[in-house]
Amino acid sequence: MAAGWEASAAAWIAIQGDSGDFGRMHVLDAPMLALVDELAPARVLDVGCGEGRFCRMLAERGVATTGVDPAATLIAQAQALHPDGDYRVESAETMAVEPGGYDMAVCYLSLIDMPDLDAALARIVAAIRPGGHLLIANLTGFNTAAVHLGWVKPLIGEPSFPIDQYLEERPRRTAWRGVDIINHHRPLKRYMQALLCHGLLLTHFDEPPATGGPADKRDRYNRVPNFLIMGWKKPD
Repeated sequence: MAAGWEASAAAWIAIQGDSGDFGRMHVLDAPMLALVDELAPARVLDVGCGEGRFCRMLAERGVATTGVDPAATLIAQAQALHPDGDYRVESAETMAVEPGGYDMAVCYLSLIDMPDLDAALARIVAAIRPGGHLLIANLTGFNTAAVHLGWVKPLIGEPSFPIDQYLEERPRRTAWRGVDIINHHRPLKRYMQALLCHGLLLTHFDEPPATGGPADKRDRYNRVPNFLIMGWKKPD
């Protein structure tokens, strides 16, 4: 994971710009921040924080954050944009953070990047205090199982979005606008079973619609949503 993201860091930083990409700005930010506001954590661990955008948004709300990411260039950008922030070059699978030291852990479109889901979740759950929360935004399984062409427009009829081998967990190369990385396709049951095995309690689930941005892109997104949001609670 680190090599792909490290090589793609400059392109990713350029794509995010000052405001973030379409999915963050017009789909995920509002419901993710609403859940943070509802749960009011004092300390948050952002796992796979990238260039630190969500950490900065939480800091503006007075939340103390720790951001971890294996890509050193992304962490350097996060630290440059937020000099007072706590940012660390670490992978989720091996990160050394305070056990039980956080009210909430956040995985904002980062679980798909983690090669060893079970090792990562073990570290993430251990970092959450009893009674704390895990907030996840993730790509949907039918997005990561899409065939290479994505949207297909036939000669007659409506465009379709074909998928294949949904149940087969596998790495998939993803490349766009200078970013060239490996995402991991997993069916939804893989995530649900792994999280339930840690004794976590599902408290929130949503597949949020796009609510802004260019009309054609918004409408296309809402035909086949890319993202889901889950909230989980660690038992007291």
